[in-house]
Amino acid sequence: MSQDDEVWTAFRDAMRQDDVGQCTVSTRDFVAELEQRNASYTFRAANTWIEMHITTFSDISIEDGDCRLFQVPAART
Repeated sequence: MSQDDEVWTAFRDAMRQDDVGQCTVSTRDFVAELEQRNASYTFRAANTWIEMHITTFSDISIEDGDCRLFQVPAART
């Protein structure tokens, strides 16, 4: 598997979905998934990757700093 595939897999595995279908991913979970795949990213580098590759996410962080929380709005039915 290519390194790019590994990063996408780590991102997907870091995502969490709540009862109403809203998905979130935290920088902390993303970096932890990357580390399991022997990819070393700082929080800042992980945030930059998310911002560049996942344009539909919103930053819903409640604290300052590089440990952020991103959300995708739930699909309306």
